[in-house]
Amino acid sequence: MRAFLATAETGSLSAAARHLGLTQPTLGRQVTALEEEIGLILFQRTARSMALTDAGRDLLIEARAMGEAAGRITLLAQARAQALDGTLKVTASDMMSAYVLPDIMLQLRGIAPRLRIDVIAANDIRDILKREADIAIRHVRPDQPDLIARLVREATGHLYASKDYVATRGAPKTVADLAAHDFISFGDDIRLIEALAARGIIVPPQNMRSGSTSGITTWELVRRGFGILPMSDDIAAQFPYVVQVLPDHPAITFPIWLVTHRELHTSRRIRLVFDLIAEMLADP
Repeated sequence: MRAFLATAETGSLSAAARHLGLTQPTLGRQVTALEEEIGLILFQRTARSMALTDAGRDLLIEARAMGEAAGRITLLAQARAQALDGTLKVTASDMMSAYVLPDIMLQLRGIAPRLRIDVIAANDIRDILKREADIAIRHVRPDQPDLIARLVREATGHLYASKDYVATRGAPKTVADLAAHDFISFGDDIRLIEALAARGIIVPPQNMRSGSTSGITTWELVRRGFGILPMSDDIAAQFPYVVQVLPDHPAITFPIWLVTHRELHTSRRIRLVFDLIAEMLADP
């Protein structure tokens, strides 16, 4: 199945063989053996490429799922087989530290019960180069050459308000209606106004009626009905007292980067935890 998956994703036997570290004839025999075993032609062969047949495209969906599952099993087996103890420091925003990391930490505890995770909840960018943290979850890609960064996924967000706020002030039906509503700021009004404007949401400065540099505090202001706030869909989904504002408006997208120091990534312990956190963040 690995031979089929590599060939389908690279488009040729030669490229797939290089990817898997095999010779091209060996890989070709494996693909042919798979076709004979299941009784289906998976590729249309040309002189330079291997194009998937309809049957091959159907099998590719299942093969990718199997590959991902096999990767997770291998990762878990490695984590249990190697010593995972001591303390690791993970830094993330206070919202992610409060509402995302605890679930990840519970899974890590089941895999590595002797490992201690200390969470540094901070909305500023902690300096991994100074060993303030071992692993960081960030929404901007770091540019320091000594850091390793992996883009875990593109997350989505929308505008949210409490049900009480919407009941009192009414639900805006268009972007223009937002001009009559109060907004909550993350502490930097201008930056938030510019970020929303880039997505077609125009908010007058006077509509920024409250705010905080603490994400948890701004979320509490939402709960109390102070106004509207952009928030990650993953986090907002945990709270039944909020509703999406303008749910049909295109989602706000933002990257989730996982970062560690290049030297730390040579540590088996940190590498395993890094990969496990990446796996869990990729599938919230």
